[in-house]
Amino acid sequence: MLRIVSFNLNGIRSAANKGVFDWLAGHGADIVCLQELKAQMPDMSAQMRAPEGYRGWFHCAEKKGYSGVGIYARKAPDRVIEGIGHPAFDAEGRYIRADFGNLSVISLYVPSGSSSPERQEMKFLFMDEFFPVLAELRAEGQEIVICGDWNIAHKEIDLKNWKGNLKNSGFLPEERAWLTRVFDELGWADVYRRLYPAAEGEAYTWWSNRGQARAKNVGWRIDYQIATPGIAQRARAASIYKASWFSDHAPLTIDYDIQT
Repeated sequence: MLRIVSFNLNGIRSAANKGVFDWLAGHGADIVCLQELKAQMPDMSAQMRAPEGYRGWFHCAEKKGYSGVGIYARKAPDRVIEGIGHPAFDAEGRYIRADFGNLSVISLYVPSGSSSPERQEMKFLFMDEFFPVLAELRAEGQEIVICGDWNIAHKEIDLKNWKGNLKNSGFLPEERAWLTRVFDELGWADVYRRLYPAAEGEAYTWWSNRGQARAKNVGWRIDYQIATPGIAQRARAASIYKASWFSDHAPLTIDYDIQT
């Protein structure tokens, strides 16, 4: 069994202070995809760079305290690729890929558009640039799992207050239609939703820090493992860990029935 975790840390140093590495030590993950490191390599301790039992690879943002993605793995990959080839987005540290034989695992952090109209335009530009990347990945013939914060709730089932968010970033019609194209045109699979087609409140992975969103479970499902059909069909179980809070996101774990 192969256990893969996707987790937006909302700052690796903050999550470390909240005990995330104690949790990770007992979780039994083989590969962990991290988003929103908010740190550069000199900012990270030895434990952050390589927790016990793992090695780490990172694509940090050039801007201090911003974005950044990483991958922890028990086995060293054959190859690591940073970035999608778009200078503006690669400077923000949004994509890292690790190849393990015929399996590739990617940590992805799609821009948020909620802070300003300008950032929403950047999000749309990223979607335009990333769609052909997704098409090229599908054409490789490799089994691929893309873990990440996609910053889009796909359908009404994927957020609590969908009626109140129809005009808000993360649930805009254009964003949702784009994700539908990823699934229907390109043939990628939403692994959690394949396993649990009717899961609603327990499927959320992010909660606003405003009000009582977490206490009332007014959440969004914006963290996904999106995979090629072959490995998606071998997913056996998924879970979202909420017993402790290390971030405004919760880690998404999926177990795949393949040899490690």
